[in-house]
Amino acid sequence: MKKLLLIVPSLHQGGLEKVCAATARLLQPYFDVQIAIFDSRNVAYDVKGIPVSDLRLPSVPGRLGKIINVFRRGRKLRRIKKEGQIDIAYSFGPTANLANIASGGKSELWLGLRSYMDMGNPRQIRLFCKCADRVICCSETICREVQGKYRCHKAVTLQNPFDIKEVKRLSEQEEAQLPWEEGRILISMGREDVVKGFWHLLKSFALVHEKLPDTKLMIIGKGEFTSYRQLAKELGIEEAVYFTGLKKNPYPYLKRGSLYVLTSYYEGFPNAMVEAMSMGMPVIATDCMTGPREILEDQYGILIPNMSQAEDFDPQHITAEEENLASRIRQLLEDQDRMEHYRKMALKRAGDYTTETYIERIRDWAGVRDRL
Repeated sequence: MKKLLLIVPSLHQGGLEKVCAATARLLQPYFDVQIAIFDSRNVAYDVKGIPVSDLRLPSVPGRLGKIINVFRRGRKLRRIKKEGQIDIAYSFGPTANLANIASGGKSELWLGLRSYMDMGNPRQIRLFCKCADRVICCSETICREVQGKYRCHKAVTLQNPFDIKEVKRLSEQEEAQLPWEEGRILISMGREDVVKGFWHLLKSFALVHEKLPDTKLMIIGKGEFTSYRQLAKELGIEEAVYFTGLKKNPYPYLKRGSLYVLTSYYEGFPNAMVEAMSMGMPVIATDCMTGPREILEDQYGILIPNMSQAEDFDPQHITAEEENLASRIRQLLEDQDRMEHYRKMALKRAGDYTTETYIERIRDWAGVRDRL
């Protein structure tokens, strides 16, 4: 059985962390899998039964400190690879990729690009293309750019896996504790991060709530959201907005949604959006780089133009793009036939991202055909 090392900065909440944990579980029948992380604090994902090595080298401030950290992590990973006789070392995201490269050794190097933001450092991408045995991109858009712009024949696409049955099972494990007993709930899920564009969502929701007072908004994800809470208060929608904070099992909350709205201006492959679709939730999403267009294809959900990247917490300043989003939300909520159509289309599309396809691609690349 080939030995596979997965390298990730942490196993706290986040898209690449979630995919790493899922990859470990999915590949256990076919590989001897272990995980190396830089910091084991606040582990959110279930990796019980999978060996996890904590390098105890969390992120540090300053350019010099970061450079030193790369080589310290590399030394520790080199020892793990040598002692574990690792065949393949697959890293998730730029910081893990750099440590994977620095560790050297005889293992195959699989370097993962998890967001279009990773493309913002051309020198780093060239390094990845030079050193990797395989550059694994989470979206076709990223892969095409790496292949074309950097002439990298090692780049391949591997879209994230989704276990619809498991999502459904987890959604029924408990009841979501909400501040309201009724109403149509708009959902968005993601950590507190400027790239998520949540100020756009709050302003658009305020316009929707003015016309449709029964609507509510729930944002699921890690963060204090202090500025967003203040904006909600100033917009007069404080009682209709709920910030859940980090939820180890967010699916009972996600299940309560009527409509999923994504306002990011950068994504890789938006896991939460596909999970919402797997529950039959219609989707409205920005046509950002990358992910939503590739998933929705102008038929499985509604795409709107990408929105401004400039943070704007002025409640008096409502832009045309925010008015447009509000209009699209209202139109969909008020048309039950279209809601039902997009529920069916969402379920259909979510079924395309199976765990079986994900497993088979990795097994093919690794030359692992027989289950042991």
